[in-house]
Amino acid sequence: MLYTGISWHEGGYRLAVVDGDGRDVLTPTDFPSHRAGELVGRLRGLTGPNTVVVDSTNGTLDGRLMAAGVRVYRADARLLPERPLFGAVPAEALARAALRDEGDLVRLQRHRGTQTGREGELAGWIAGAAAADRQMIAAGRLFSHGDGESRTVALTFDDGPLPPYTGQVLDILERYGVPGTFFCCGIHVRGYAGELVRMREQGHAIGNHTWSHPFLPELTGAQLAEQIDRTDEAIAEACGGDAPRLFRPPYGSRTPEVLSRLAEFDTTTVLWDVAPDDWAMREADAIARDVLAEVRPGSVVLLHDGGGDRSATVASLPPIIEGLLDRGYTFVRADDMLDRDRTALAGAV
Repeated sequence: MLYTGISWHEGGYRLAVVDGDGRDVLTPTDFPSHRAGELVGRLRGLTGPNTVVVDSTNGTLDGRLMAAGVRVYRADARLLPERPLFGAVPAEALARAALRDEGDLVRLQRHRGTQTGREGELAGWIAGAAAADRQMIAAGRLFSHGDGESRTVALTFDDGPLPPYTGQVLDILERYGVPGTFFCCGIHVRGYAGELVRMREQGHAIGNHTWSHPFLPELTGAQLAEQIDRTDEAIAEACGGDAPRLFRPPYGSRTPEVLSRLAEFDTTTVLWDVAPDDWAMREADAIARDVLAEVRPGSVVLLHDGGGDRSATVASLPPIIEGLLDRGYTFVRADDMLDRDRTALAGAV
């Protein structure tokens, strides 16, 4: 039996593998984020049962691993040493936690993702933030949809950039002349800077989706600041311009304390009101059907261009765009939708 830990750090991922006696099977190895495919290949090349473990701050890789047939588990904080200010618990510690506490790990499921087994906790966090949500909305610092007065819709894409899917999404948006909003994870940005340059050149908006896609309520204020600030810096470095104006919390995870911390940044938190769960490896026709059934004037649609195999999302885009155009919708960037709402509110005062 093998036990594998995968951690993340500023440059990418680290892989450590031990056997049932706790001895190293491989020399711990670092992989730049744009070579994560090599990490997956290394895992697939190992023989015998293998328990592969990530922690709850690493939400960018599990989908790709599971799509490749790898069994992935999550080790929660109570099983692990204290996390550093920036980065995951070391891969070596994750591997040995799997060996020591295998029965306490949570096996992730493709249709549930990194949050497997924590859906109730996540829903509780979000429900508990309802009053803080309203305060942020009133202050113009959070929104999940437009005013509902005009037939506009914003297509948003999370977790990238990730070739080939990001480029395929950009191809389709360019073909139809449709703007989009891309919430990027910092860990991917430097390795795929060309994708961000193209986003800027085509007139799309780029938002911050943290560095490693963690559960925000588990982070300290300092850890959250590192996630946001480093991603801002990476995006600005990759494609020029100012830091992103928009931020989207992974999983929509938030508490009153998290929202209070986010209010200290010069960004607006963008949620959504239409989510076809394309990340769960659904079929393209099901994704398109759900979007077309749920969109209303002012909707913000949550889709994904990274985090796993997004070929179904890519295939769903033409019928989504054509269906909404046939209904008289105009596509806008999320920041443009927000600015229109602010202008309309100011005019009504």
